[in-house]
Amino acid sequence: MPNAITLAKEYIGILDEVYRNASVTADLISDATMMRAGANVNEIIYPQIEVGGLGDYDRNSGYTSAAVKLDWKTARFNYDRGAKLEVDTMDNQESMNLAFTRAGATLQRERVAPEADAFTFATICGFEGITLRGENLADAQAFLASLLEAKNKMDEDEVPEEGRILYATPTLLNGVMALDTTKSREALACFPVKKKVPQARFYTAIDLLDGKSPGEEAGHYRKSKGEYKLTSDTSIVSGKTYYTKSDNTYTAVTSPNVSNIGSYYEKTSEAKDINFMIIHKPAIIKFDKHVANDIIPARLNPNADGDILKYRKYGLVDYYKNKAAGFYVSHKTA
Repeated sequence: MPNAITLAKEYIGILDEVYRNASVTADLISDATMMRAGANVNEIIYPQIEVGGLGDYDRNSGYTSAAVKLDWKTARFNYDRGAKLEVDTMDNQESMNLAFTRAGATLQRERVAPEADAFTFATICGFEGITLRGENLADAQAFLASLLEAKNKMDEDEVPEEGRILYATPTLLNGVMALDTTKSREALACFPVKKKVPQARFYTAIDLLDGKSPGEEAGHYRKSKGEYKLTSDTSIVSGKTYYTKSDNTYTAVTSPNVSNIGSYYEKTSEAKDINFMIIHKPAIIKFDKHVANDIIPARLNPNADGDILKYRKYGLVDYYKNKAAGFYVSHKTA
């Protein structure tokens, strides 16, 4: 198989480099040595440690005992996506072998990296116990003020400053840079690692398109429009909007009553634009169990005279449940 090996060596290195350059969340990848295989192949387990506090020292009996609790938590893989590209041999030759390389690089830069980032941020917004703050930031000064509040919150929650990463839209970060004041420089200096995230990757929720269903043939992802599901409420929650369903149409209930609550729907996961996000890296679990980046040369393609690139990524984004304070999200209210 020398031709297949040579072809893979020529292209795979390029594709991996493109992904590292294009993704803003690649530096969140967790230490794989902290993960172990779970009881099922679609899950991993990770350690979570808690210890007791200090007690009074007694000169006769000595130390008080402090408990050490080590739990192995289970996390299921929640990301399994892939695509297959095929480029005709003549198209590739007539482009001086650029067509296949460019197709693979474009896949990584325009599809794989943005989706990995968007999935990471949207998944974080669904973590229980993290700080989610809705606000509309009018300008760079408002951003600085909000950033200070976020820093105060994490400081009070005793989240170490080392390891915090600031993700923000280019508009907000560039706006602060334009101020060029000592105050603005000091505010940003609190975050040694700062990442600009295009708004198109920065949503509180996304829909992953399956690449098969009507309207989803192109694959990739989109900002979530929300979904309707039967409410689990047993009594009317004041201020909540309930809906009734007729065929595929949902209508808001103007005067909900408890006798009909079993037929009411709620709209969930409607995405908001994220302003900025602070992540304490030790709090996140971002792990790729399997990444397939395979090249099949045209001579081994049984269906067409074309080279094939297969790409698949199987992994998860999760968090240490006792480190929820390590995430702070500011998002728009509408």
